[in-house]
Amino acid sequence: MSAQSPKKLLNVLRGNQEAIPPVWLMRQAGRYLPEYRALRAEKGGFLALAYDSDAACEITLQPIRRFGFDGAILFSDILVIPHAMGQDLWFETGEGPRLAPRLAESRLEDFVPAPQRLAPVIDTVRKVSAGLPPETTFLGFAGSPWTVATYMVHGQGSKDQAEARRMAHAEPERFGALIDAIISATVDYLGDQIDAGVDAVQLFDSWAGSLSPAQFEKWVIAPNAEIVRRLKARKPNAVIIGFPKGAGGKLAAYAEGTGVDALGLDETVDPHWANRELRKGLPVQGNLDPLALIAGGDVLKDAVKNILSAFEDRPHIFNLGHGILPDTPIENVEMLLNLVRKA
Repeated sequence: MSAQSPKKLLNVLRGNQEAIPPVWLMRQAGRYLPEYRALRAEKGGFLALAYDSDAACEITLQPIRRFGFDGAILFSDILVIPHAMGQDLWFETGEGPRLAPRLAESRLEDFVPAPQRLAPVIDTVRKVSAGLPPETTFLGFAGSPWTVATYMVHGQGSKDQAEARRMAHAEPERFGALIDAIISATVDYLGDQIDAGVDAVQLFDSWAGSLSPAQFEKWVIAPNAEIVRRLKARKPNAVIIGFPKGAGGKLAAYAEGTGVDALGLDETVDPHWANRELRKGLPVQGNLDPLALIAGGDVLKDAVKNILSAFEDRPHIFNLGHGILPDTPIENVEMLLNLVRKA
């Protein structure tokens, strides 16, 4: 427990319980909102928006104005780090991100670092920080090293992260050097976000579930622990959420091994199991299935009730188990907020 904050979400991240859990939703700034779609149609592609600090600020603030979420999440992308490390980055319509040259066929040493590419993102942070309501917690983020590395090696997303896993097994020194480089870039980036005004940061390990236990320890727990260690050495008051999607039974080991302040749970985790297995008092975040939010009605009511009952004696932030989907009805988001806040 620590001193109470007027920002409910930040208060919970620091280990305090709130009678009504604070709420934010991963990917809450995005394609399910008509105001986002209108701005994207006006401004162009995703990356153009992310690097336009005025547009990215507006997108970050849109769901706060509409729903009054307790947290705002910076509008950006985890792949700005490899872009700043010297890879080319673009988004193929309907297919997602592309990075080149792929590290499966090239050397990290040959990349020309371009840290200036992050400057517009940090400018966005300053603008959002100045425009948020005083009670709203501002969340920054970065991708965790394993997940970022999978994109850098393969040049795009994949179902099983096979190329990165192959490199990690066959060339552990080379892969380890890549992980170390991502760690250093990420600590600098998150430190800059904190300096510019975020209240807390989240580490997204979207592909953590693809690794064996030994590899999970080496490429998920250890690198995230190093980010936490270095960031807290630089910023002693830094507040860090870890989100190892797909970790399942390895969640407790991740929480204790990394030293994160709060743990995000994906939708495959039984919240009652998590409450039993995780250290008492550890703040948790999650973990509604995004498809239950789309379904609405009794499905949504039952799922929300189950999650709230599981974490009634623990610091808890209500969130989804992954990002909100583009076809999510606005009225279902409103219903969710009413259910959680007992309006």
